[in-house]
Amino acid sequence: MSLEFIFVTGMSGAGKSTALKIMEDIGYYCVDNLPIFLIGKFVELTADGEEGHITKVAMGVDIRSGEKLPELQSVLDELKKEAFDYKILFLDADDQTLIKRYKETRRNHPLAGAERLETGIAREREKLEFLKKEADYILDTSQLLTRELKSELERIFVQDVNFKNLMITILSFGFKYGIPSDSDLVFDVRFLPNPYYVPALRPLSGKDPEVRDFVMGYAVSREFIAKLEDLIRFLIPNYIEEGKNQLVISIGCTGGKHRSVTLAEALYHSLVKGSGYGIRIEHRDIEKDAYRKGV
Repeated sequence: MSLEFIFVTGMSGAGKSTALKIMEDIGYYCVDNLPIFLIGKFVELTADGEEGHITKVAMGVDIRSGEKLPELQSVLDELKKEAFDYKILFLDADDQTLIKRYKETRRNHPLAGAERLETGIAREREKLEFLKKEADYILDTSQLLTRELKSELERIFVQDVNFKNLMITILSFGFKYGIPSDSDLVFDVRFLPNPYYVPALRPLSGKDPEVRDFVMGYAVSREFIAKLEDLIRFLIPNYIEEGKNQLVISIGCTGGKHRSVTLAEALYHSLVKGSGYGIRIEHRDIEKDAYRKGV
C-alpha cells in the first residue's frame, strides 16, 4: 500500500492547528503532538496497514514535544534509512505577526515563561531550525487569510502543483498613505495617465473595466507591465534559490485606487497562470479615496 505521510510543523502561532484541520478536510488522517518515541512505531503500523485503510497521514509535531524534540532528528534519519517516503510542511510567520497573534489570543508562548514574548519566539526558531532546513514545503502565513492558506494547501496536496517555497503578494497602495513597510520591491506608477481627472472614472477603481481600459489604453502602460512582468519572472527563481519564502511586490500611485490597482491586477493575472508558487493580491488603499459628489 502506498502511504502519503506529511509532518506538519513550524512556529507556534503560524497556523499549524488550522493547517491540520484543513488537511483533515481534504482527506488526511491527522494526528497531533504524538510523543516522539511513538512516531516511528506509528509510521510502521500505518505503513503496514491493509489495502484500502489509511493512505494519507498528516502528523503535527512541534515545540510542544519539549526536551524530546531533538530526538525527532534520529527518527527522521531512521525513516530515511528505511527508504520511507515522507514530506515536511513547515509553517512560518515573521516575528511581528506572531507577537500580534499571541497578544490577540492572550496566550502564553510555550518557551517564554516569565520572560518577554520575543525571547520565546527566538528560542523556538533556534530549536526548530533543523526541521526548517529539511522542509519540503515552507509556507509563510504572515499575510495569509485562512481561506488563502486552505487554497495553498489544496494546491500542493490536492492539485499536486510543482510547489516552490515562495509566497508572492502583489500589493497596490497609495503613496499619500505611505509605502507598505513589508515591501520587498516598490514600483511607482504615478507617471501613467490618471483616471482621477476624468469625472466619469473618478468614483470607480482599477477593478472596473472602464478604468482598466483607460489605463491600459496607453502604450506606455502596456510597455511598463510587459517590462515589469519580465523583471519579476527573472527575479523569482533567484529569490527561490536564495531561500526567500515571501516576496511582497508593491505598486503605488497617488491614492491607491486607480492606476496601482489596474497594474497590480494585470501583473497578478499574468503571473498566476501555471505558477508553481503561491500568489495573492491585495489592494490596501482602494477604499480610502471614497468619492463624494461635489468634493
